[in-house]
Amino acid sequence: MKTNIQIDDVLVKEGFRLTGFKTKKDLVNHALSELVRRKNQKRILSLKGKIDWQGDLNKMRESRF
Repeated sequence: MKTNIQIDDVLVKEGFRLTGFKTKKDLVNHALSELVRRKNQKRILSLKGKIDWQGDLNKMRESRF
């Protein structure tokens, strides 16, 4: 989707410095992706204590190594 927006030049410059991206398109797409990822993580945390789970984490972890 093509969109014209005004973006804070200071934030863009800092974003380029922190990420190494060379284009505004890549920087904005990365920022949106991170926003969505973090919001989804917070939503998962809201399930804490609401799901009845039974199992042995130590036994499950043994097969990982």
